[in-house]
Amino acid sequence: MFDVSRHFFTKKEVEDFINVMVQYKFNLLHMHLTDDEGWRVEIKSLPRLTTVGAWNVKREGYFGTFAPIPPDEPRHYGGFYTQDDIRDLVKYAKDRFVNILPEVDIPGHSMSAVVSYPDLSCTPGSDKNQVISGEKFMDWPGPVAREDNTLCPANERVYSFLDTVFTELAGLFPFPYVHVGGDECAKNFWEKSEAIKELMSRENLKTMEEVQSYFEKRVEKIVESKGKKLIGWDEILEGGLAPNAVVMSWRGIKGGIAAAKMGHQVVMSPTTYVYLDYMQGDAISEPRVYATLRLNKTYEFEPVPEGVESKYIMGGQANLWTEQVYNTRHMQYMVWPRSLAVSESLWSPKDKKNWNHFAGKVENNFGRMDLQNVKYARTLFDPIFAVSKDASDSLVITLSTEVQGLDIHYSFDNSHPDNFYPVYKQPLLVPKDAVMLKVITYRGNQVMGKQIDMPVAELKKRLNRSRTEE
Repeated sequence: MFDVSRHFFTKKEVEDFINVMVQYKFNLLHMHLTDDEGWRVEIKSLPRLTTVGAWNVKREGYFGTFAPIPPDEPRHYGGFYTQDDIRDLVKYAKDRFVNILPEVDIPGHSMSAVVSYPDLSCTPGSDKNQVISGEKFMDWPGPVAREDNTLCPANERVYSFLDTVFTELAGLFPFPYVHVGGDECAKNFWEKSEAIKELMSRENLKTMEEVQSYFEKRVEKIVESKGKKLIGWDEILEGGLAPNAVVMSWRGIKGGIAAAKMGHQVVMSPTTYVYLDYMQGDAISEPRVYATLRLNKTYEFEPVPEGVESKYIMGGQANLWTEQVYNTRHMQYMVWPRSLAVSESLWSPKDKKNWNHFAGKVENNFGRMDLQNVKYARTLFDPIFAVSKDASDSLVITLSTEVQGLDIHYSFDNSHPDNFYPVYKQPLLVPKDAVMLKVITYRGNQVMGKQIDMPVAELKKRLNRSRTEE
């Protein structure tokens, strides 16, 4: 899954992405085409979706922390695919034996739509802000929206709008499925809506989850009227699943198991193993995101859970959300090599998998990627830090690596270690006045990982945090 909404990627950049993914037996590209940050596909009957909804303001930093965007600041960052672009992409993918699954994320994650057509929300009289550029507008846990970014299930105009959208999408994408999102829908504006209350009374709906289920079931009928089948994120289970819906299980595997046991088709896509927007190594040295997913953890992914009939599992999928991914070089860095682990997990029998053998193949493929100028992460060679205290209350640092055969060299004296520095053999006691532990991995005389500078103060914070969590 390639999120082209949070940051827009051109047709050529998507084609380049396809060129690399097909080398490793990926045969489906799920394009996340709409979100709060931009509507990326031309709908000719609804031109404001792209004249308004495809554009925001460029900000660089940590997504979700940007200051409010002044209303008069020019909005020219973004873009969209024309229908001709989509036809070209579909053909380009087909020529390489790849299908494209389009996603329109509704009823939440819809700020780009409700900014373009404010009468689609439950708060049509309010002033809508512009398309989100990365400023904070949702509160977690929840989610609770500070501004209404949802389509209104009680609004009949919403269903005619979606009929138009899916009519045009169905004509562009020959793949028999359409993804309709359904995730992380904030319902606080629904709770205040008189129209929603009237809908609940009329349809005997008891909860906001049942309101969303009502919406999803109506959307399924629209999608099926176009000759397509509906896929949604696992939230569509809440309140009652639409009769023929396929569930894409992202919040772990529980949703997928539940759907399979109900006789529904499932795609396994759990954050636990296949969220490629997560950091790949230590947060002290990686572009900051809210979680870490190492290559060896991704390699543990098994798409068919115990106790589930495999006939209900359509496959698995890795997801690259792009809130913090601004360009193709960083996109490649996040995708590779973890996607190699996804491919092997999906195409290889479970009993044939072997981590050490796989790690060697990954390293061989780095040479191939170098020749193709594909950027990738080498974090599997970086040291992993664990911190504890001994009986005398001294700080103890345990180091390890994901792959075998590496030497970890270190220093506490603020100089940069190389392969002439001490080799890690056993847990380290932090010298009394040391402020920095620097580490780097070698295989013989060859540098394998990057130097990581770990402040002792950060290690102390991690120890205190782990004690608090216990």
